[in-house]
Amino acid sequence: ARRQQRVGGSQRTASTRAALDGYFQLSRTQELATGPVLHPEPRHIARGSQEHSSEETIEVSDSDSSTSEEETAAVEAAASLLPSAQQTAPATSSGVLSQASAEHGSQEGEEAEVQQKQPSVPAVLLDEEEGDTCAICFEQWTNAGDHRLSALRCGHLFGYTCIERWLKGQAGKCPQCNKKAKRSDIVILYARTLKALDTTEQERMRSSLEKEQMLRRQAELESAQSRLQLQVLTDECSKLRRQVQELKALVARHNASASQQPSSSGTRLPASQSQRKYHLEKTFLVSQTGNCRVMAYCDSLSCLVVSQPSPQSTFIPGCGVKMMSVANLKSSQYIPIHSKQIRGLAFGSRADGLLLSAALDNTLKLTSLATNTVVQTYNAGRPVWSCCWCLDDTNYIYAGLVNGSIMIYDLRDTNSHVQELVPQKSRCPMVSLSYLPRMASASLPYGGILAGTLEGACFWEQKAGNSYRPHHLPLEPGGCIDIQTEISTRHCLATYRPSKNHPCVRCVMMELTCSPLTEASEDVVCSSNPIQTFSAGPTCKLLTKNAIFQSPEEDGSVFVCAGDEASNSALLWDAGSGFLLQKLQADLPVLDICPLEVNQTHLLATLTEKMVKIYKWQ
Repeated sequence: ARRQQRVGGSQRTASTRAALDGYFQLSRTQELATGPVLHPEPRHIARGSQEHSSEETIEVSDSDSSTSEEETAAVEAAASLLPSAQQTAPATSSGVLSQASAEHGSQEGEEAEVQQKQPSVPAVLLDEEEGDTCAICFEQWTNAGDHRLSALRCGHLFGYTCIERWLKGQAGKCPQCNKKAKRSDIVILYARTLKALDTTEQERMRSSLEKEQMLRRQAELESAQSRLQLQVLTDECSKLRRQVQELKALVARHNASASQQPSSSGTRLPASQSQRKYHLEKTFLVSQTGNCRVMAYCDSLSCLVVSQPSPQSTFIPGCGVKMMSVANLKSSQYIPIHSKQIRGLAFGSRADGLLLSAALDNTLKLTSLATNTVVQTYNAGRPVWSCCWCLDDTNYIYAGLVNGSIMIYDLRDTNSHVQELVPQKSRCPMVSLSYLPRMASASLPYGGILAGTLEGACFWEQKAGNSYRPHHLPLEPGGCIDIQTEISTRHCLATYRPSKNHPCVRCVMMELTCSPLTEASEDVVCSSNPIQTFSAGPTCKLLTKNAIFQSPEEDGSVFVCAGDEASNSALLWDAGSGFLLQKLQADLPVLDICPLEVNQTHLLATLTEKMVKIYKWQ
């Protein structure tokens, strides 16, 4: 308020300040004689006292009363500092005033000239002085000396000596904002003058720019989401269009076969003489570094999973599975599961798509493909070589260990296994594990586990109360690397390595049978009878997995497909006749074979260390 009064005050305040400036200048220089600096001020005061005595008296008192307490303190400080000037100044001033009052009538022109010489303080200068003047003594501060530019913590600027003296006698408060201050709060500023740069427009433009950038990022995000949704919808539309075309072709083929049925009902060719065969449909590169091992197919999700090492072993070490959609023949994401190599993958008959995996890190894990996360982990204590589901009760799973034991786990018990089936002969690694469900079959109506080791095979018949009875199958001793089953026909396929008596890899197809132990006993003896033998190449260095499945022609015949390391291919035979139907070439030895069916289309997948090939029956 005082500053506004000083800046916007009347001319009397300016004249009073000019008089004080002249007086202090006289006091400092100690020039008491008449001079050019002393005469204008007393003449102006004398002229004011003679011509407009009453009015000027009021003005002087008003100006004195309107001046701040700081000006009075400054005048008193100046008078105390110069005692000699105070003693001589009154006489000189009184003489000058009397002389000016006596010669007032005859020297009006001279007074006018003196009045013109009197310094005036325009409003612009007052505004400028606000940036370089001490608010206590109204003197300009300096950049050196006792009256150098200083500031308090509140931000107001003063001369150093003035603010130091003020804080000593004013109860420690700022002269302008009355905030508490002390001598240690005084900070010396090394600047001659201060001018504030007006950045209002710049800040407004910066705020507008940030707002525009935020809107632009939001628009780009919405655009990306829209493009992603469009891509998903386009893929879905293409998938539906292909399904419609396949249905149309199927209907047309059905109509054509129905119209020709009376004339060609008895002329159908067997599968071995049919013109249809597997054609390469798609090739997927799974891993650049190799080390792929096994694969499994989920019928409910139409998804094929392949084991592989982590593609980013530095950040995510271990092994997992790569998902592949068989419906649109596109590979999906990688799911990390185990810390060591995976030796077995299996899907059950559950509709939730739980993947059972066995690995050499002593664990058996369940992974949900809906969330791509591991939902259950069982620690077997030893490396797990194989695994399978119980097809009669989906709450049970089986794990084949390196010592030949079979661990039985209940999904409702998440702590440990509920039963262990200990081998009765040699303790060789469990290379394969399959479950045969109960069914109305004349050869083998019982359900159980078919376990294959490097020394032979054993069928664990499931009895009442979740008890199991072992039946050792009459296989050739030693050299068995894999046993696969065909559930509906009760056939199994045993693969043997080359030996002295048999220099080539052999795949022996056998029929599982059972016979009563005695005529009066209900116990049976399960066995296997060889039916057909298929020979491959002379090399077998890897533990490969083969396949036995029903013919895509759905005429009741059975196909056998096995990998041949010597020719880097997969050989396809007709199990009934033993004829070699087809040779599916690969770039590396075939490690696993998986037949599958999608939308009434029969496919066959072959796995090498690096890639998967999908063949279509047509």
